[in-house]
Amino acid sequence: MVEQRANGLDEVFHALADPTRRSMLRRLALGEFTVGELAAPFRMSFAGASKHVKMLERAGLVHRTVQGRTHLCRLNPESMVEAFEWMRFYEQFWVDRLDALERELLKAQRDHKRRRSS
Repeated sequence: MVEQRANGLDEVFHALADPTRRSMLRRLALGEFTVGELAAPFRMSFAGASKHVKMLERAGLVHRTVQGRTHLCRLNPESMVEAFEWMRFYEQFWVDRLDALERELLKAQRDHKRRRSS
């Protein structure tokens, strides 16, 4: 079970690692698009765009429906939840560290002011 979840998270991050796929996802946040429409801004072939869409599908980020020869894609944002949770952990880690640093710097500043006024 843990390995399956890790693999899912790995797939999401792998899919998000490519700027073309991130751009496609951003576009899909606006609504449904065909694979051809997703390919258009990149001047890539349908086959090239389809490979990117397949990677996004494998990660669960995109759902594709086929209607005849038309491949319609839509965003599946639920797949990003686990990635957000993973990042939230590190966000809190850094917030805690930066808060501790701020406390230390303020303490050092107060100590320095006390020494100067003595």
